[in-house]
Amino acid sequence: MEEDVDFRIRFSSLCFITDHVGFRGTIKSSPSDFVVIEIDEQGQLVNKATDDPVYKISKVQPEPNNFAKKTKLDLQNLSFEERSNQEVSTLAGCSGDDQNHQSRSEKEDTVKDGASKGEEGKVDIISSLLDERTNELLNQFAGDIKEKWSSKTELIGPSPEFSLGRILDKNQRAILHSAIRQKFPFLVTVGKNSEIFVKPNLEYKELCHLVSEEEAFDFFKYLDAKKENSRFTFKPDTNKDHRKAVHHFVNKKFGNLVETKSFPGLNYNASNPNVVITVRFREKVHKHRKRSLVECPEGKVIHTAFTLRKENLEMFEAVGFLAIKLGVIPSDFSYAGLKDKKAITYQAMVVRKVTPERLKNIEKEIEKKRMNVFNIHSVEDSLRLGQLKGNHFDIVIRNLKNQINDSANLKERILEAIENVKSKGFVNYYGPQRFGMGRKVHTDQIGLALLKSEMVKAVKLFLTPEDLDNPVNRAKKYFLQTEDAKGTLSLMPELKVRERALLESLHRFGVTEEGCIQAWFSLPHSMRIFYVHAYSSKIWNEAVSYRLTTYGSRVVEGDLVCLDEDVNDEHFPNSKVHLVTEEEESANSYAIHQVVLPVLGYNIQYPKNKVGQWYQEILSRDGLQTYRFKVPTLKLNVPGCYRQILKHPHNLSYQLMEEQNTDVKTEGSHIHEAALSLLISFDLDASCYATICLREIMKHDF
Repeated sequence: MEEDVDFRIRFSSLCFITDHVGFRGTIKSSPSDFVVIEIDEQGQLVNKATDDPVYKISKVQPEPNNFAKKTKLDLQNLSFEERSNQEVSTLAGCSGDDQNHQSRSEKEDTVKDGASKGEEGKVDIISSLLDERTNELLNQFAGDIKEKWSSKTELIGPSPEFSLGRILDKNQRAILHSAIRQKFPFLVTVGKNSEIFVKPNLEYKELCHLVSEEEAFDFFKYLDAKKENSRFTFKPDTNKDHRKAVHHFVNKKFGNLVETKSFPGLNYNASNPNVVITVRFREKVHKHRKRSLVECPEGKVIHTAFTLRKENLEMFEAVGFLAIKLGVIPSDFSYAGLKDKKAITYQAMVVRKVTPERLKNIEKEIEKKRMNVFNIHSVEDSLRLGQLKGNHFDIVIRNLKNQINDSANLKERILEAIENVKSKGFVNYYGPQRFGMGRKVHTDQIGLALLKSEMVKAVKLFLTPEDLDNPVNRAKKYFLQTEDAKGTLSLMPELKVRERALLESLHRFGVTEEGCIQAWFSLPHSMRIFYVHAYSSKIWNEAVSYRLTTYGSRVVEGDLVCLDEDVNDEHFPNSKVHLVTEEEESANSYAIHQVVLPVLGYNIQYPKNKVGQWYQEILSRDGLQTYRFKVPTLKLNVPGCYRQILKHPHNLSYQLMEEQNTDVKTEGSHIHEAALSLLISFDLDASCYATICLREIMKHDF
């Protein structure tokens, strides 16, 4: 395995809890030398095939094509009652495929979906649902807004609103929302506690500063109708800067729903450079919407669980590839924990809005990417990070050697090391993979920038190239030199899912503070929080080294201890954390394996000794205070937790193997020696790292 000098420096400062000499060797010579199998909450290995059929289906799902045809409505030829019933079956289906535009709280009752309907049908619907006086006042309110805008009169104070009164029937409210916005695109509707309010559409007014009112009117009608395969075209425009402003407006306000492109207009030539901007609905969003209708006939989102086997593949890359093949987005996947790249790993996953049959159908395609899925079945809900008991490891350590200047018997050294860690445990550091394998930028640096709301800096750190000449680093270098997101996209390989998602957003919204916030939202929440957790993990590693250097294995006054002996993860409440008193220190009431240290967040307590002071100094050094562990702009809340400073491997077994190695000669000898390899197997609790356990056993940094 290629060694990273930066990581050797970074991890060589970490402590050991055991005092044996150790030995040297190579891990991860190949992915098959490092096998990781998740252990679920019931204590079962997830690579075991279930007794059930290959996949279970809770309900028979309709065929997508047939179902899609059934949802097309001819509203003009239906009576009002028929329209009400059928339209709501479309409107009130599943949401969630686009959080910005389709997943609104039921409290606000805002419905944006609606099939395209004729103006006459809209008038009939509004008249049928509103009494004559309210309908009259609605038209008057709309006329007043248009008149003020036409006269260039600014609306002073809060935005005016008009109440249509309470409409108790949810179906009728849904239809009225859509009908009003089709008739009056310059208005928006909002529902609160069954009451519908009508307000000026300020985005409509903003667009009127860029294009004619006629175009703005038609554009907002187009948006609300969401008609399949439809397009909207603005009038020809010879001004490139003006076209850029229109592109930016549409992408900033509605970029998750539609995309824009410029095309040469009629009679285009050098002297008459007419160009038109065409808008169309994003295919992925539209497909998701149809699919959610297919798979949520009762308003309930389908969840399909499976075991993912991957080989030599980064986890986020695997999720991105699966998302493309299934036509969903990466955030539709949930999992209990992250897994190594250079390894063969097995883990439980759940994907939303995908049936077991569809997942089964992509098996052959994903095999090309060294992935397999099995144990496929329907479940009720997603997985949460940390929702596992631990991981089982089968690891081969090759090319075993004594430490430099150690002449003891190698086999005895290995036996001594393993038995020592079995009985005394290891320091529970976060492993190198927590911080990424980059030499120039580590994930914790990105996390610190996010915590300080330095969004542009965080994006540029993410896109900082390494000193390697390959397509990915060439693309990153180009971006830092030019900030040309579109050009960088053309250079970035397709397999770099996270980088491409970020760049597509930057192209749409710009490399500004606001644009970079939108770019971070292109990554799933689990990826955004990963970087923040990396920063907290780095500080925890430094804290435990300081704690052990300062106080050793003694439990001292002001230490924090966990009162629950059976804790095997980090997420236990403050009520189980106890502050050691002077009397308890004198009485040796607690053992070192009970000591915990806080992982940074807004809801944790600190030790009341030198370690607590150290934490405060670090926060001050990095420009952070406790409240900074909430980043509302990215919807990140980091309450923090507690982590035991020592852990033990469970069910540890090992076997020494001799392999003929013609490249290795014993010193002073002309005969080849048999190289020793060690096959070691053990279980670790959730959030523990096998590389850290091996580091303690071998006294060797990887």
